[in-house]
Amino acid sequence: MTAVKLLSGARKVQRRIFFFSLVFLLITLATWVMADLLWRGDMNSCEIAILILFTILFTPVSLGVIQALTGFFILWRNRDPARLLNRLEQTEQLPELPVTAVVLPIFNEDVSRVYEGLRAIYRSVEQTGQLTHFDFFILSDSNDPNKWIEEEMAWAELCKQVKGFGRIFYRKRKTALNRKSGNISDFCRRWGSKYRYMVILDADSVMSGDCLVKLAQLMELNPQSGIIQAAPVQALSESFFGRGMQFAGSLYGPLFQAGLNYWQADEGNYWGHNAIIRLAPFIEHCALPDLPASKTPRAKFMSHDYVEAALMRRAGYEVWLAYGLGGSYEGGPPTLLDMAKRDRRWCRGNFQHSWLVLSPHVRPINRLHLALGIMSYLSSPLWLIFMILGTFQFWIVSRFPVRSFDSDVGLSSLLDIGGNQLAITLFAVTIFLLFLPKLLSLLLVLRHKETARPFGGRLRATLSVFLEHLFSMLITPILMLFHSRFVLGVMAGQEVGWGPQRRGGKDGIDWGEALEAYGGHTLIGVLWGLLAWKINPAFFWWMSPIFIGLVAAIPVSLLLSKVSIGTTLRRMKLFITPQESNPPVELAELKVSLDVCDQHVPPLEPLRKNYGFMQVVIDPYVNAIHIALLRRHNKRRLDSAYFSALQNRVIAEGPDVLSRREQMALLMNPECMAWLHEQIWKLPPEKLASWWRMAMRQYNVIESKPQTALYL
Repeated sequence: MTAVKLLSGARKVQRRIFFFSLVFLLITLATWVMADLLWRGDMNSCEIAILILFTILFTPVSLGVIQALTGFFILWRNRDPARLLNRLEQTEQLPELPVTAVVLPIFNEDVSRVYEGLRAIYRSVEQTGQLTHFDFFILSDSNDPNKWIEEEMAWAELCKQVKGFGRIFYRKRKTALNRKSGNISDFCRRWGSKYRYMVILDADSVMSGDCLVKLAQLMELNPQSGIIQAAPVQALSESFFGRGMQFAGSLYGPLFQAGLNYWQADEGNYWGHNAIIRLAPFIEHCALPDLPASKTPRAKFMSHDYVEAALMRRAGYEVWLAYGLGGSYEGGPPTLLDMAKRDRRWCRGNFQHSWLVLSPHVRPINRLHLALGIMSYLSSPLWLIFMILGTFQFWIVSRFPVRSFDSDVGLSSLLDIGGNQLAITLFAVTIFLLFLPKLLSLLLVLRHKETARPFGGRLRATLSVFLEHLFSMLITPILMLFHSRFVLGVMAGQEVGWGPQRRGGKDGIDWGEALEAYGGHTLIGVLWGLLAWKINPAFFWWMSPIFIGLVAAIPVSLLLSKVSIGTTLRRMKLFITPQESNPPVELAELKVSLDVCDQHVPPLEPLRKNYGFMQVVIDPYVNAIHIALLRRHNKRRLDSAYFSALQNRVIAEGPDVLSRREQMALLMNPECMAWLHEQIWKLPPEKLASWWRMAMRQYNVIESKPQTALYL
C-alpha cells in the first residue's frame, strides 16, 4: 500500500524556516536588551559570562513560546494539514488489521496496578470487536521473589476471568540484561517475527481499545511509518502534586503537541511507551549501539527511546506524534521527591545522548531532539551559575559604582527610558513569556462553555491555572538545585540505578523524609537570602521568588504530597480534568478495581518477607503454575550439588536463611521447586522447621488433608 504524504518536503522546509526564524528573532531581541543593560561602559568578564548564559538559557524559552503560539493558532483554527489523524478521518474503507502484540515490560511493580490496568485494556479492546487482532505479553524482569510469584498468580487469575489463555502471555526473563530495552529486545528475538506491529506500554499505562485499533489502522494506512506515538495524558492521580501535574498535562499538553507537530512533522520522537512500532524495521535497524566509554562492557543507553527514534529515521521510516488521539493514559509521580528521583535517572540517560548529538549518522531534527533532552537538565545548573554570577556582579556594582545605571545609552536611549526601567521591562516580559503558554491554553478552554465544563467551568479552570502557576514558581528553584546536583553527579561519573517507581500517593512523605531531602535547599535559600539582603535590600526583593521557593521547600513538599488536600481540591472542582468529569470506561473500571485491591488483607508479618516463596513451595496450585511456566522458558541444565545444598538448607531452616539471589536461583529451577513441594507434604509436622510449621498454620493445613491447600 502506498500513501500520499501529508506534507510535501518543500512545505515542511517552509514551516521549519518560518518557525525557527521566529525563535531566532525572539532570542535576538532578548539578547539585544540584555546586552544594552550590561553595556554601560566596558563589559567585564562577569558581564560577558552573564550575557552568554542568558542567550543560551533564553533559547529553550523562546522555542517553547513560539511552539505554544504555533499550537494555539492551529487549535484555534482547528486545521492542520500535517495532522496524522486526518488520514484516518478521510478514509472511507478502513484496512483489515493484522495481529498486533501489546507488550508490557515490568520490574518489581505494584502487581495489582499492572494487572488491573491490563484487564481494563483487554476488556476495552474486546468491546471494539477487534480482540482477535491483539495479543498481550507481560514481560517481567522482577528480581523480588514475592513479586515474581504474585505476577504469575495474577496472570493465571486474569486469564481465567477474561478467558484470555492463548491471548495473554507471561514471560519471566532469567537475566535482566540492559533493563527495559533488553526486555523488549528479548521479546523481538522470541516473538517479533510473528507480528507486524508492537504496542509498548508502561507499568502504569492504560489505553482504550479504540486508541489501539486506530494506531494499528494508522500504521496500515501509512506504510512508511516506523513509529506512531500516542500522547499519553496523566490520570488517576490523588495527591496535591499529582493532581496539579495531571491538570497541567491535560490543559497545556494539546497546545504544545500541536506546536511540536508543526515543526517536526514526520520526524517526531518516541517517548518509550504508549506507542506503536513497525517490528520488521525496528528489529533490523533499531538495535541499540554500545555506549562509548562506559565502565560496564557492552552497556546500552539508559534512555533508549530517543535513540530508537533516531535509528528509525536513519533507516528512512517516519516517526509521527498522533496528537489529538484520545484514549492514551499514564500515571505520574505522586510527590515532588518521586519526580526528582525519576528525573535523576532521566538526567543520566539524556546525558548519554551527548555521544550522538554530533554523530554524522543522525538526522538534524533527531539531533535537535537529543540536544533539547540534554538541555532540559543542563539548563538548571546554567540558571544557577547565571544567578550566582548576577549576585556577584550586583555586589561589584554596589561596592564599586563605576557608572550610573540610569544613564541613557543604547536601547534605553532609543526607547527614551532609563536602564532601571529597561531591566524591569526585560524581567516582566520574561515572566510573561513563561506564563504565556498557560494563558493561551486557558483561552482555548474558555473559548466555549462546552470546552470549559470538563475542567470545572470557566471560573474554576481559571483559578486552577493560577494556583498551578503559583506552585510551579515555588517548586522551580527546588528542582533547579536537584537537577544541578544530578548533572554534577553525571559529570563525576556516578552510577544511577533504575529501580521500581512509587506509583501511588497513599502515604505521601513525612517530616523526616522531607528534612533529609530538602534540608540543603532550605539552608542554601536562607544563606543566599541573607547575602542578598546584605548586598542590597532591593536586590533581595528582586531575587525573592528564588529564596522563597528554597526556604519553603520542606513545608511545600509536604503540602504537595498530601492525598487529603488533593481530595479536597477535587471536591471543590479545582484541578479537574476531562478524564475526571467524564471518565472513560477504562479508567472508571480501573479505579473501582484498585479500590477493591486496596482492601486486601496482607499476609502475617513473620511470613511477609518470603510469602511468595512460601506459596510456591506449599500450595499445589501455585507450584504447578510456576513449574509449568518455568519448563516452557528455562531449559538449561544446572549444577545439582549447589541446588541440593540450597534445598536442604531451606527444608532444615526455612527460606529466611537464603539471600534473595539464592531464592531466585531455586525458583528458576523447576526440579528444585517440585522436590521442595513434595518434601514439605511428605515430612511430618514435627520434623518441619519452625518457619514451615508457622507457614502451614497460615494455610490451615496442619492435621488436615493436603487437598485443602489447593486454594489460596
